[in-house]
Amino acid sequence: MTTSDASSETQENPRDGSVRIEQTGAIAEMIIDRPNKHNALTPDMYRDIASCCEHVNKTDSIHVVIIRGAGDRAFCAGSDIKALDGYADFWAWRNREDYIPPILSLRKPAIAAVKGWSLGGGLEIALACDLRVVAKSAVFSAPEVALGWNGAGGAAQHLTRLCGYGQAMRLLLSGERFDATEAHRIGMVEYLVDDGDELARAREIAQSIAAHSSVATQAVKAAVRSALDVTVAQGLKYENELMSLCFAKVAKDKDR
Repeated sequence: MTTSDASSETQENPRDGSVRIEQTGAIAEMIIDRPNKHNALTPDMYRDIASCCEHVNKTDSIHVVIIRGAGDRAFCAGSDIKALDGYADFWAWRNREDYIPPILSLRKPAIAAVKGWSLGGGLEIALACDLRVVAKSAVFSAPEVALGWNGAGGAAQHLTRLCGYGQAMRLLLSGERFDATEAHRIGMVEYLVDDGDELARAREIAQSIAAHSSVATQAVKAAVRSALDVTVAQGLKYENELMSLCFAKVAKDKDR
């Protein structure tokens, strides 16, 4: 991962695909860049995503991150199945460096700008974000069941929370493709836009969020995420602690 170049590999050993960060003002864009393969992910790209997420978390000037795919055809077609051959055995696969945990570790609000194919791991990346801005022609699916396994990047967790048990079971058991209009109907997509408008709209939303205190928006994200895992009483206590931290930051800024 770099903040300007797609890869730091030498010309003698070029890499097939990368993930990079481009920052404009307070907004970072994490670009999945392997358009000739519908932005399918390789293990090297898994590590790029982890590095990008770490960079976003550590860079105070970044308030919001947009995740998007390079090229015109896809957001991300998930993991490159051929990459499975690179693991020595199933134990090595189990202990791989995966890409969803780093995205879930992002403290800053994350927006997925989705066009074209968003399959398997690509669907899971979009689901791991906080908001989804999706072009009407986008196509989603969780095809793992047809290959003989289940997805392991959070589709079951996030679809169930966003859309409910029945919808999650319908999509994950069938592996069927579904379009952006259906995704919007069942509550998976927050913003449904005309083709070609997804990135511009995501940038507008990011600008609106970035105009607020980054401490406040990170506190909102932490509070909402905690609501998925704790009781109401625990959540209220956590919200109060977060609000107290925000007050302390506001007071400190006024004293300057």
